[in-house]
Amino acid sequence: MQNTFNRRKFINNLAITGAGMAIGTPYIASAGSADTRPAILGGPRAHAASFPSWPVLGTIEEKGLTAVLNSKKWGRLNGEVMAKFESAYSKLLGAQHSLGVSSGTSALTTILGALDTGPGDEVIIPVYTFVATYNVVALNYALPILVDTDIETFQIDAAKAEAAITPQTKVIMPVHIGGSPADLDAFVAMGKKHNIPVVEDACQAHLAEWKGKKVGNYGLAGAFSFQSSKNLNCAEGGAIITNDESFISNCYTFHNQGQGGRSTSFSTGTGTRGSNLRMTEFQGSLLLSQMTRVAEQSNRRWENAQYLSQLLNDVPGITPAKLYPGTTKSAFHLYMFRYDKNHFAGLSRDKFLQALSAEGVPNSTGYGQMNKSSYVTALASNKHYLKVYGEKTMKEWLERNQCPQNDTLTSEQSVWLFQNMLLGDKKEMEQIAEAMRKIQKYAGEIAKK
Repeated sequence: MQNTFNRRKFINNLAITGAGMAIGTPYIASAGSADTRPAILGGPRAHAASFPSWPVLGTIEEKGLTAVLNSKKWGRLNGEVMAKFESAYSKLLGAQHSLGVSSGTSALTTILGALDTGPGDEVIIPVYTFVATYNVVALNYALPILVDTDIETFQIDAAKAEAAITPQTKVIMPVHIGGSPADLDAFVAMGKKHNIPVVEDACQAHLAEWKGKKVGNYGLAGAFSFQSSKNLNCAEGGAIITNDESFISNCYTFHNQGQGGRSTSFSTGTGTRGSNLRMTEFQGSLLLSQMTRVAEQSNRRWENAQYLSQLLNDVPGITPAKLYPGTTKSAFHLYMFRYDKNHFAGLSRDKFLQALSAEGVPNSTGYGQMNKSSYVTALASNKHYLKVYGEKTMKEWLERNQCPQNDTLTSEQSVWLFQNMLLGDKKEMEQIAEAMRKIQKYAGEIAKK
């Protein structure tokens, strides 16, 4: 999708609608800052301090964990904390039902299991995502159909996703990459048109909103992760939300060895498959404590990201990831932007990131070309897949997974900043932008270094 997009107008409109703080005052560089040499060339760092550490914790976490320890009820089957967490999480996200599980991967696994996904099925996923999205499909011996990226947003291209639908498509699974919503209007319409369930992989998107409603509520179900880096964190853990009572019941049964009751018996369960993907009372306690801060942290990331985007609008060659018009809030688990070396005297992205790190601004190139990795392409020669699908189908599957826009994004342009950096103050956002201005001014000299 190569659409003309006025980022300044978009951000100003967000401020006008009250989606974030007022950010109308432009950044004015301090006297002499334009002549300051980059740190990689011996100058001072633009950001000399440390960004806020993660996770944030206090006595509330300690008291909660001690209470669980002393209760001697450490698992959900005889404890009470998980039920309290699930009720609070449902309320936080405006969903009717939630289920805590052992990881974000477990959330997706449970959803696909409850949908009886298996050999012969296809699941549409983005190529630009964490490998877990792919793994949960492959573990069911279904075919993961990798769809190209909308390069302006870093999200799955909805038009290409619809073009990938076949009679074998079992699930459409967009991912809200970086915490920013995928084009949910398009995916909801797509699911209804083709009568295929839409599952939102919202593992990075805690409290993100589409048209004022939390993501995860638009498809049949939403999956969330509480892994250590996530905006809501208990080291490992995940959750499913849904507004379908029968579906959450099926998810509970699948994640509890096929047994629908609140305990484990010596008999078999219902259905034909299940697993143990339960979350512990300790994790539930940590999440309840972390949830006392999550709304304020989410608001701060949103406000700082908007301000940073305004600053970076004035740095040629730096293009913040576009947000779709339906986005009323991004979780900004990642702050993503595209780098164009042509505006930096041909300075390679690697050297740009090296210089940015020297300025005290941590960064990453982010995800790569999953469709071309040996981990994924080897699926075409996997003996089990060959038994199910045959050599011809697996060869065609490889050919279907061409993603040229993602190739361009990942090989030349993509850059990430991290969610804890957005928990800083406005001055730190200015220092990030100043670092890039310094690098741009001296890009030619840095390139020769």
